[in-house]
Amino acid sequence: MCLLSIASRLKSLLGIETKAGISSPEPWLIELFGAAPTLAGVNVTPYTAMTCAPVACAVRAISEAVGQLPLHVYKRLPDGGKERAVDHPLYKILHDAPNGWTPSALFRGQVTADSLLQPYGGFAQIVRVDSKPYELIRLDPQLSSIVVDFNNFEPAYAIKTDDKNPARISRASDILHIHTPAYNPSRGLVGEGREAIALALVLERHASRLFGNAARPSGVLSLKSATTPDAIAKIKTAWTAAHGGDNSGGTAILPSDASWQALTLTSTDAQFLEMRKFAIAEIARLYRVPLHLLYELETATPRSIESLGQEFLSQTLLPHLTRWEQELELKLLTPGERDQYCIEFNVDGFARADLLARSQALSAAVAARILNPNEARQIGFGYPAYEGGDVFENHNTSSAYVRGALNRTDNSEPADA
Repeated sequence: MCLLSIASRLKSLLGIETKAGISSPEPWLIELFGAAPTLAGVNVTPYTAMTCAPVACAVRAISEAVGQLPLHVYKRLPDGGKERAVDHPLYKILHDAPNGWTPSALFRGQVTADSLLQPYGGFAQIVRVDSKPYELIRLDPQLSSIVVDFNNFEPAYAIKTDDKNPARISRASDILHIHTPAYNPSRGLVGEGREAIALALVLERHASRLFGNAARPSGVLSLKSATTPDAIAKIKTAWTAAHGGDNSGGTAILPSDASWQALTLTSTDAQFLEMRKFAIAEIARLYRVPLHLLYELETATPRSIESLGQEFLSQTLLPHLTRWEQELELKLLTPGERDQYCIEFNVDGFARADLLARSQALSAAVAARILNPNEARQIGFGYPAYEGGDVFENHNTSSAYVRGALNRTDNSEPADA
């Protein structure tokens, strides 16, 4: 079902007519005020899009997940491994707080939300002291306008905070730019998906107006004999007192000249509900978020929590996490440091299984000498290390022990492998 057919059916369903003789504004004027025209007749901007519940849910699902994942600076080891570089100056900026008033989770969540809503994406100013990154400050789109110029294939950023002072030009190396996933960066995801968002907005507004005006009675009480307006008012008051509020659901006794007809769900109402579900699915496709994360569970298939988390991680989050990691390494690490350090998110939490499965997996890793007991305690449960737990050995679960236990005929313990 395409959006054009949905829009035409929507107009007939809701009684929307196209009036002739009304000229539309020029496209440049509409773009100037940030409102893109839609077939549904509403203007869609990043801020009106967030009044749409499915859009707000999708943006929060992605941005809050990016914000809550731990972000670490790692040092590359000669053997191909890596360890946390907690002594690196960037570690506290990225893991704890990018500046003196913003926690790291809030900062990353806000910039990620900007990349999902705003044209060109989200931006942050890199403040340097002695040519080294000192703090990161998010550039709020509501407080500043950012113009991206791609002259000579290298972007330059013009940042204007008010109408009194001229725009401030910043080099690309001084701006943390989390690009929008949109194909056309100047429009952003909201601009490219404005028809799907407009459809959901119109459906929500129509439902609000309908119930706000109380235009949907539960039934009709008909009187066959002629009555006066005063008599009708008294009958309505008596009916409401007898069967309204806490008295609803009882048995009604009507005189012979009166009848009650309940209003049931019509095919038009069912079509309206179907269109609302379609609008939610379209927004899920726009942001590549699984439907169950938008709390549309009618079409969800039963799966484990682990598989649902892995699906969200692999299909939705990884592109955003990779975009963050590569931008941070490019702008915050020098070319020499990139050979020694890397910046990565810790995504183990999304692939974490239930307690029994996690314990079995960690036990197998310890038995295979992949992890030592202290590493398994820290990874799986966050427990502190204990003395002697750094040794890579586990004789009790070794294959030699099992073979010896199966072959022995007495009660003696087998020799260590």
